[in-house]
Amino acid sequence: MSQPTRFHLQRLRQLWRSAGWPCQDLVEVEMLAAGWIERMQEADGRERLRVTDAGVALIAASLSRNRAARDAHEGLVERVATEMQRAGRIAWRGLVLRAGLPQEDGKTLWVNAMPDVYSIRHSTVEDYLEPAVHEIKVSRADLLGELRRPTKSAAYRALCGQCWFVIKAGIAEPDEIPAEYGVLIGHPTHLELARPAPKRACKPDFATWMALARATPLPPPDDDPQWPL
Repeated sequence: MSQPTRFHLQRLRQLWRSAGWPCQDLVEVEMLAAGWIERMQEADGRERLRVTDAGVALIAASLSRNRAARDAHEGLVERVATEMQRAGRIAWRGLVLRAGLPQEDGKTLWVNAMPDVYSIRHSTVEDYLEPAVHEIKVSRADLLGELRRPTKSAAYRALCGQCWFVIKAGIAEPDEIPAEYGVLIGHPTHLELARPAPKRACKPDFATWMALARATPLPPPDDDPQWPL
């Protein structure tokens, strides 16, 4: 085996953090055969597993990839939030919101949602707030994984009047995103409007207002001419 899978990397990290007691499953067999871990005999006769230098190198490489993906994601989140502010909106990051989804049996399924960017218009009229959610994706695997979880996306739509997917250029085509969402494409220098988001009337409910009251909106961008006022 030349390339580790996600399961191999997870197990390597677990072994690195633990005492290395074996599970004796097929994942360990593959890692032993690849030379990413090795067996060690304890003085009492018990066997323990140790991550080899090759395994440590794999862990380090995966950390670098994850860090690069997080940096790319955070950079695009920041750009979207800034664009919302420049459009006259108040923006938040890191909110935890609760959405109620009606079920066929008449019950309500409550789902916790953490939109990458949540924003409302800067208005004192509740009807004009137009809450919007922007969900940022910089990898195709992450995007497809979310599209396979319709409950999560439905929670976003329940919290706003406009719901957007912002995708890094090259990871997907706009027509792969369901029609219920707008699509923005993140290029290195700009955001491209691929499809506008459908609009519907929506007012933040009490739980959302409480979450906004407990959170701090993002400060205006440095180049905002109103910032010194």
